[in-house]
Amino acid sequence: MTAPYPDLVRTAVEAARAVASAHGVRVGEPRLLHSGANVVVHLSPAPLVARVATLTRLLRDGTTSFGREVRLAGALARAGAPVVPPAELLPPGPHVHDGTVLSFWPLVELLPEAPTPRQAGAAYAELRGFLADLPAEGRPLDIPLDDLAAFIRRAGEWDVPADVLAGLAARLERVRPRLDGAGRQLHGDAHPGNLLATRSGFRWGDLEDSCCGPEQWDLVALRTTRRLDGRAALDSIGGPTDAELAPWLELRELHVAAWYVVIARGHPEFAAEARERILRAGAAG
Repeated sequence: MTAPYPDLVRTAVEAARAVASAHGVRVGEPRLLHSGANVVVHLSPAPLVARVATLTRLLRDGTTSFGREVRLAGALARAGAPVVPPAELLPPGPHVHDGTVLSFWPLVELLPEAPTPRQAGAAYAELRGFLADLPAEGRPLDIPLDDLAAFIRRAGEWDVPADVLAGLAARLERVRPRLDGAGRQLHGDAHPGNLLATRSGFRWGDLEDSCCGPEQWDLVALRTTRRLDGRAALDSIGGPTDAELAPWLELRELHVAAWYVVIARGHPEFAAEARERILRAGAAG
């Protein structure tokens, strides 16, 4: 699981600078905010942030998920939901520059504050109310299911053993019929890492994984976080038991394991955990 993409950040910054400049935004010295599956960069001195699909493109085309994110964030912001809205300084996108997909967002001042389990639960309950009023987009659970299908097809190229991929595929097929329930619009990745502390309160960001499906898919993201006591967060809003969430917890395990492998392609510091997770995900197949 080596990292063959050393120029991801440079390419991302160049694309963000080029698109912003083409729309009349003056960019001085960009400031890297985050590099994971995507690169997030502040286009200083403008109060503008670019999210650039980098490793994400190994499993997705980028334009579909980025487009959903912009549309959903815009709809939620217009309804008054606690979310980071798309940029207004220029068209938020998604844009494509020399094959690189990116979107734009306002720079938000973040506070050094983490939510408690009760605050995280309350923030999700508030967001859930706004999501319930929106039409669902896409096929049920298409983001996690399509990601895993793409991973199973491609991960042999990334030194993931064939028997591990076969085990993961078998687990996925067994759990798929149990993923039932009423479909609705979801955040898609509603864990506290995507809940930002701002001067106007907690705001949800990173809606790239938004999809439709049963609410349990959002709840397991909160339940399985390592940032706080996820069980306490769910209990604070009367959430389901772990037994009731069992198939969703299994899907979450498979999905997260696949993404660890993808992120480790560009960030070798995650290689050991990626290997441990993917071996565990495929071991019970």
